[in-house]
Amino acid sequence: MPLDQYYLLGRSGLRVSRLALGTMNFGTGGFHAAYGKTEDEVRPIFRKYLDEGGNFLDTADFYTAGESETILGRLIAEANVRDRVVLTTKFTNSVDPGDPNAGGNGRKHMVRALEASLRRLGTDHVDLFLLHTWDRLTPVEEVVRTLDDLVRAGKIRYAGLSDVPAWYAARAQSIAEANSLTPMINLQLPYSLVQREIETEHVPMGQHLGLGVTAWSPLAGGFLTGKYRDGGSGRLSDAQTWTERDWQLLKPLEEVAGKLGVTMAQVAINWVATQPGIASAIVGASSADQLSKSMAALDFEIPAELRTVLDEASAVPPASVYRMFTPKYQNWIVTPDTKVGDKPDGYAPAVRNW
Repeated sequence: MPLDQYYLLGRSGLRVSRLALGTMNFGTGGFHAAYGKTEDEVRPIFRKYLDEGGNFLDTADFYTAGESETILGRLIAEANVRDRVVLTTKFTNSVDPGDPNAGGNGRKHMVRALEASLRRLGTDHVDLFLLHTWDRLTPVEEVVRTLDDLVRAGKIRYAGLSDVPAWYAARAQSIAEANSLTPMINLQLPYSLVQREIETEHVPMGQHLGLGVTAWSPLAGGFLTGKYRDGGSGRLSDAQTWTERDWQLLKPLEEVAGKLGVTMAQVAINWVATQPGIASAIVGASSADQLSKSMAALDFEIPAELRTVLDEASAVPPASVYRMFTPKYQNWIVTPDTKVGDKPDGYAPAVRNW
């Protein structure tokens, strides 16, 4: 990855790397223990990410039962890079099965979870704090107001959401804007060549309302590396049922990778990171060498004709009412001999300071 390329996250002034480092495997405790790594094992991964110019770190209080935050905090302090990195953590999952208020997105748990995360991370604030998962119960007004209070208290710098319905994110942002509260700048969602459903509503919502999307699992749990086709195993191999369409997608992906002289994984990561509305792709690694290969995924461009191959092979046909929002249907609204668009080409040229 080019060492000097950083872009603004959503509608904010926060500069982040196009590839974020996922730390779900930092530690050996809890739900993620099966593929977790010790502190000594992940230190080279963390250092490699910094050496490659990365600055966007992603963790959560739920990862390896809190060990991920603890280890990440120690590694940040050891490298003396707290001010350099954009530290992100998330809350929602229960930390005490016997306490109904020890989980979910209510104010009581949110504040408690953040305080615990700050202790584990060894810092007095996080740069980006995300609601981890929609709990379907807590009023969105309470979530937005509490995030705003935490910003005003200086304990978080920016707020965002992860794994929520598009309507929920839109309502949260609208409430924040209408009441001059802290806006959401980030929306973390699963996105890959085999899982493109967020393009229907989440991505355009984020583009219009100022939420930059960070994509988790751009390799679909390792499926897009091709290893499952060859009998390989991984953390999601037993939980995921791959469809015939998914298996068929591997062939054009392999062909594109061959033409570019790179790996299937690198093409898959590049495709995600350079899609419309995507601010950053989250990559994890089991070794520094694996991470280095992932970071190299942005060292090349996918030519338009090869991107078309991938787009067509992975396309998700519009369903239900969304069939009415296609170019073909729009011809019934404005006839083909009358050209109507949003803005002319070049209306808003890209702004870069290099």
